[in-house]
Parts: sequence; C-alpha cells; structure tokens
Amino acid sequence: MPTVLRWNGYRFYFFSNEGSEPPHIHVDKAGSTAKYWLEPVALARNVGYSAKELKEIEVKVSQERAAFLEAWRVHFG
Repeated sequence: MPTVLRWNGYRFYFFSNEGSEPPHIHVDKAGSTAKYWLEPVALARNVGYSAKELKEIEVKVSQERAAFLEAWRVHFG
C-alpha cells in the first residue's frame, strides 16, 4: 500500500493489487476515506467526508495529478 503523499493530515495512497483498475488515488483521514479517479479527476467513492472536505481534496488531487500518475506508472509498470 504505497503512500504517495501526506498533506494536512490526509494520506494519499494506492493498493498494490489494483493495477487492473484505471489510475486512481485513495485518501484517508480520521476514519474517512475517498477514492478519486485520475484520468480525469473525479470522485469514485466517499465514506465520511463532508462536501467541503471533498472539494479541498479534489483541488489537491488535481494539483498533484501528474505526480500521482507517475507514481502509479512506476509502481504498476
């Protein structure tokens, strides 16, 4: 479960067994979790985050998208 980024208490990561899915990133903080597709950036799943938190996370995912995609490609080949 490679962690790609830690920011403002959020952990951005992916699971090592998810290479068959399109590129995406999971985001956890304080018992809440979300999954964002990276191409294009879009919310796939949310458990526990408010709309305000999701907007903040989506902005960060958009800003870090290139780095997340590079980490995905390096990990999954």
